[in-house]
Amino acid sequence: MNQINTTVPEASVVSAPAPAPVPAAPSHGALADPGALGLAAFALTTFVLSMSNTGIVPSSAAVLGLALFYGGIAQVIAGIWEFYNRNTFGATAFTSFGAFWLAFWYLESTGGNVEAGAAGMGTFLLAWAIFTVYMTVAAKKTNGSIFAVFVALSITFLLLAIGAFTGITAIHQLGGWFGILTALLAWYGSFAVVYNSTAGRAVLPVWPSK
Repeated sequence: MNQINTTVPEASVVSAPAPAPVPAAPSHGALADPGALGLAAFALTTFVLSMSNTGIVPSSAAVLGLALFYGGIAQVIAGIWEFYNRNTFGATAFTSFGAFWLAFWYLESTGGNVEAGAAGMGTFLLAWAIFTVYMTVAAKKTNGSIFAVFVALSITFLLLAIGAFTGITAIHQLGGWFGILTALLAWYGSFAVVYNSTAGRAVLPVWPSK
């Protein structure tokens, strides 16, 4: 079975999500596919933060623990696992977005996001948008599920960056809605990996690249 891997991302007052994903590489021994963990960690953390970015939830404080332990540490572990599996895309995506969440946790916990100001956080989010866009190009060679996650995530980061630079709340909130879409797509990818692996056959489609 082809492994699908990701993972993903956001920042608080100017937040953005972060996934990440991948085509399967040669497996070693009895090791499981880390894609399910990486995608799930990215999806859940992104969803919680995006609920705040949309304005549905008034505070982003609830995401801090997730950003450190699940979106951050767990996703980095999935990325290192992918290095062992010789999956360059998955290793780069999961490790990078795991580091994104760790950076987000640090900025929020230390007040660095406030000190950086709109220009600093806008630049932070723009840089992640650039990274995500070129990873999206590579994602076309994985499968349709992962590619969809990266397209949505690229739009999310771009909107959040614009919202941070301009201070326009509506754009920031729109980025939050795209963040929720990104999380749902990543959750589907994670579920497909888990269910197909458990069933021992491809039940849920991920639309592999031809």
